[in-house]
Amino acid sequence: MNAADSAPFAAAQERAARQSQVVQALQRVLPADALLWHSEDTTPYECDGLTAYRQRPLAVCLPQTEAQVQAVLRTCHGLGVPVVARGAGTGLSGGAMPHALGVTLSLARFNRILAVDPVSRTATVQCGVRNLAISEAAAPHGLYYAPDPSSQIACTIGGNIAENSGGVHCLKYGLTVHNVLRVRGFTAEGDEVTFGSEALDAPGYDLLAAVIGSEGMLAVAIEATVRLVPKPQLARCIMASFDSVRKAGDAVAAVIAAGIIPAGLEMMDKPMTAAVEDFVHAGYDLSAEAILLCESDGTPEEVEEEIARMSAVLQDAGATALAVSRDEEERLRFWSGRKNAFPASGRISPDYMCMDSTIPRKRLADILLAIQDMEKKYGLRCANVFHAGDGNLHPLILFDANDADQLRRAEAFGADIMNTSVAMGGAITGEHGVGVEKLASMRVQFTDAELQQMERLKQAFDPQGLLNPGKVIPTPNRCGDLGLMKTLAGGPGLAPRA
Repeated sequence: MNAADSAPFAAAQERAARQSQVVQALQRVLPADALLWHSEDTTPYECDGLTAYRQRPLAVCLPQTEAQVQAVLRTCHGLGVPVVARGAGTGLSGGAMPHALGVTLSLARFNRILAVDPVSRTATVQCGVRNLAISEAAAPHGLYYAPDPSSQIACTIGGNIAENSGGVHCLKYGLTVHNVLRVRGFTAEGDEVTFGSEALDAPGYDLLAAVIGSEGMLAVAIEATVRLVPKPQLARCIMASFDSVRKAGDAVAAVIAAGIIPAGLEMMDKPMTAAVEDFVHAGYDLSAEAILLCESDGTPEEVEEEIARMSAVLQDAGATALAVSRDEEERLRFWSGRKNAFPASGRISPDYMCMDSTIPRKRLADILLAIQDMEKKYGLRCANVFHAGDGNLHPLILFDANDADQLRRAEAFGADIMNTSVAMGGAITGEHGVGVEKLASMRVQFTDAELQQMERLKQAFDPQGLLNPGKVIPTPNRCGDLGLMKTLAGGPGLAPRA
């Protein structure tokens, strides 16, 4: 056997030896039902919502207590073993994809709502609590948690903190960073740490905003205190149809320019409306090249005035049809299509790659027309749905990951969208994070000096680089020519899905 032939065998032996060492150490700090390491048990954890690339970890830990989390982190730190924290696995950029020679720390069992305080309008929850469950717990008090990602029925608050998630109502109510007061968790060494405060200010450096959106690279979040807002007395939604994406994009800018901040302002192009209408029957106009969903909430008087103002702006911008929800049932039906855009896309394609970039509102039509040209260039379909109000795009590139050439073209398509977004004055992510998907695109967005500063911040929290390594910050061995990582730092075996 020559050296080239023996390399995979040697790597497999190294992995097996390392796995045995790590499992034995973790067995001393975890009960038997909280540790998985056989391949059939760890396979469900090999990817998050970015399914095109997969990797099994050495082991998966499922702690039930904070003491167990602390023990796992201290054990892994002592062995120099990478740790990737995981919530519900709904992320779309590979942020929770395991490290080949690391441990996946699943926090799914931390799913208790610890307190709802209607006086201070806050809720304190464990990191594994589902986003929607917070609003359900606050509902008896007439309150709810505003950030509402499309995956809110499944995604967890810990994952929302990692990615700084938004949702259809982020234009008016803000992203996760605007709605979280305090995060408590552990460092890579297993030391307890708290960021922010339930008070208006916290002593020391204000690091809360640095941790929110850090994709699990700085600390492991265990608990959060979030803001709650009063449930509006009334909400109504306008569905506006346009015969061109140019007019629809210009209408978005016109609404904001008129001084109106809708509770939600979303856009879908014709391929996406066709996909979701076939799935949920939301009543969408299938003849329109694009539709806008514009929501107003507040008192009945406020809503009536704002709906009238928005309707006038949309008509002046060239809307071919306007439909205003008559009751709550119809409003929810309008939104059901937008909320089900991702599963609807899964019905019409074996796989999709959901990109995430931001663009100045005045360039919305430009980027959509550019994406139409890219469809021809790469020979792949793309359906578009996005938070139009803040210019956060979610193009869904449709492809078959079992076809290596289609996967290559999908990667190139995604990288092209990122590069074009930056060229138009935008950014490579709005709420899905960088993960492994956009490592190369980070070099398009940032200079070497800026990336070095990010690395310094990472080292200040995690000197050994053990928390979620190989993500977000690119280095020569962490990214390829496109936006998807080709090799994991320190570990073999990352490969396209077979």
